[in-house]
Amino acid sequence: MNTIKDLPYRKGVGIMLFNKEKKIFVGKRLDNQSAWQMPQGGIDGNENVLETAKRELQEETGITSIQIIKQSKKQYTYDLPESIRERIWKGKFKGQEQTWFLVKFLGEDKEINLEQKNPEFKDWKWVLVEELENLIVPFKKDLYQEITKEFKPFI
Repeated sequence: MNTIKDLPYRKGVGIMLFNKEKKIFVGKRLDNQSAWQMPQGGIDGNENVLETAKRELQEETGITSIQIIKQSKKQYTYDLPESIRERIWKGKFKGQEQTWFLVKFLGEDKEINLEQKNPEFKDWKWVLVEELENLIVPFKKDLYQEITKEFKPFI
């Protein structure tokens, strides 16, 4: 039987989307009413990370009016708690290894549409970058702090 340290990370992307007011988009997850997060998702097939980021952003929010500002210097990882790991990936992955993108939203809020084919969010809001770590689940706090440190000077 594999132990947690033997399991691979699921490859994916994350998107720190900011608006004209320099606020960050967060969505409230459908499967966890107290969890807010930035858009993210796994790489499909032969997609590159930029294609994945654009697809995930559109699939989760309906947003296409964007400008890519920066790609993260490294890949960031987080480990999922065992209870969640078993539920979403049947225990195949210990967490995610993500390339992050800082993305500027060029559209209007009316472009945001959470009613997608496979919805992930039930609500959304724009928040100050300093508010992020207080809104997210504890197992992603370190990752969000690192991403914020890397991207904040470019917002």
